[in-house]
Amino acid sequence: MINRKANSLVGRMSRMRYFYLLLLPVAAYFILFHYKPMYGLVIAFKDYKILSGIMQSPFVGLKHFRRLFDSPMFARVLRNTIIISALRVGFGFPAPILFALLLNEISHVRYKKIVQTISYLPHFISWVVLGGIVREMLSPSRGIVNWIIGLFGVEPIYFMAETELFRGVLIITGIWQSVGWGTVVYLAALASIDAAQYEAATIDGANRFQQVRYITIPSIVPVMVVLLLLNLSHILNAGFDQVFNLYSPVVYEVSDIIDTYVYRVGLMGFDYSFATAVGLFKNLVGFALVIVVNFLTRTFTGHGLW
Repeated sequence: MINRKANSLVGRMSRMRYFYLLLLPVAAYFILFHYKPMYGLVIAFKDYKILSGIMQSPFVGLKHFRRLFDSPMFARVLRNTIIISALRVGFGFPAPILFALLLNEISHVRYKKIVQTISYLPHFISWVVLGGIVREMLSPSRGIVNWIIGLFGVEPIYFMAETELFRGVLIITGIWQSVGWGTVVYLAALASIDAAQYEAATIDGANRFQQVRYITIPSIVPVMVVLLLLNLSHILNAGFDQVFNLYSPVVYEVSDIIDTYVYRVGLMGFDYSFATAVGLFKNLVGFALVIVVNFLTRTFTGHGLW
């Protein structure tokens, strides 16, 4: 019986050998760049010395985790990280869905492609460049935004130095940068919906809004759930590239997140053990959130990652 099962498995793998061959580069990528580096997590429990190496560095247990939780700065950076990430999920997650639904309603093919191309462009530009563009647009002396509001008699606003406005700048510019590319998956899901459902709905007298409500949105719910789970798994990743290129000491109070804090304290200070401990803490929180949210979505919607 066991031999028959083994032979059956070998036979199936033999028949699918070319598919496994295509899988090899992807498997190699994950092994080399995602699984092999996990060995370095040991650093979080050691006082890592570059000259001594990982194995010869002294073991210190949970010292770096205690240092993280005891730090007076930790509460602030954790609060900022959660708030910014929650705002990104709350406003950034629905944005590509709404944009995809709007694009799907455009019947003029050439105009639709032009809009898509323009919306995709910011995704391929580094935040080093986008940060400079944002700073120029919001400049109180020469920015186009302050020029427009100045036409209504409003005094120039220094958006990049106002603690009340800076988080809004992060969320809006983040949506601008990612909304176009985020529609790719949703447009693919929309294209897979059977056109016969819309034809039947039209015959039954449903208007476009009703078709979107009762056909389009329910059809893409599984995709929405999966992407929501993936977003929540990165709840403690509030966007280092964007924040680092836009923030300044003036707005540290509302913009200093875990990643920027670790960059200054852990990496610029060559404290690699501390930086690794923070990274491990973030990954554990993300893993726990995926488990919990997947259970909740599976319970209430019937869809999940597993």
